[in-house]
Amino acid sequence: MQLAKAFYDVGLFSNQSAAQKQFWQERVGLPFDHSLKLGGGVLQHRHQAGDAVLKLNDARDPLPNAEHNSIDELLVAIPTQNGPELLTDPDGNRIRLVPEGYRGIQGLAVQLKVVDVTRTEAFYCGVLGMQRVEEGLLSCGDTRLLLIPGASSVDADAPLAATGLRYITLQVFDCDATYASALSAGATSGREPVTLGSTARICFIRDPDGTWIELSERASVTGKAV
Repeated sequence: MQLAKAFYDVGLFSNQSAAQKQFWQERVGLPFDHSLKLGGGVLQHRHQAGDAVLKLNDARDPLPNAEHNSIDELLVAIPTQNGPELLTDPDGNRIRLVPEGYRGIQGLAVQLKVVDVTRTEAFYCGVLGMQRVEEGLLSCGDTRLLLIPGASSVDADAPLAATGLRYITLQVFDCDATYASALSAGATSGREPVTLGSTARICFIRDPDGTWIELSERASVTGKAV
C-alpha cells in the first residue's frame, strides 16, 4: 500500500470538548489547526503533532463507553521532552509524552494491546504494508506502531463513536482501491467508502483485534479532487 503521507493520524471521541482542548493545547502543547464538521453532531478539532494530526471529535450526543479498546496508549513526540512522561487526559486516556526519536517515534504513535502479537504484526505488514522493526514494533512511513500482548477479547460490535482513543488514519492516494485491496488481503470492513464534500473520500477497516483504521483520500494531501 502506498501512503500519501508518511505519518498516520489518531482520532479520539469525547463529550468534554472544552477540557480536552485545554489539555491538548496547554498541557501537551499541540497547536490547534482548524475545526471540521463531520455531520451527525460531530465537530472535529484538528491539532498538529509534527506532520501528524490529533483529531479530537467533539460529539454533541452522549457517547457510550468503549469496554474493549485496543488502543492502550497514545505516544506524543515533543521536541523539548527529556524523557517519557505518562499523563491522562480528561476522559482517562493514557497519554505518554516522549522525546522526538524515542523508539523511532515522530509526531504521534499508538500502542495497541493485542491478543496475539505475531498475528497482528502479520496483518499490518501483509495488509497495510508496514515494516517490522523488531518484535512488537512496526514502522508506518516515518512513524511507529507499538504492539503489546494482553487483550482478552475482541468486540466486533464496538461502535466507532465511543469515548476514548478510537482509530488511526492512513492517508492514501485511492480510497476505493486501497479498501478493496485491504479486504481481499484479510481486513474486515468497518464502513464502506463515502465522500465528505470536497474534503476527502474515506472508509474504515478493522484489524484482528477490532481496531478501527480509517483510509482517507484527502484532497489537501493527495493534491487531487475527490
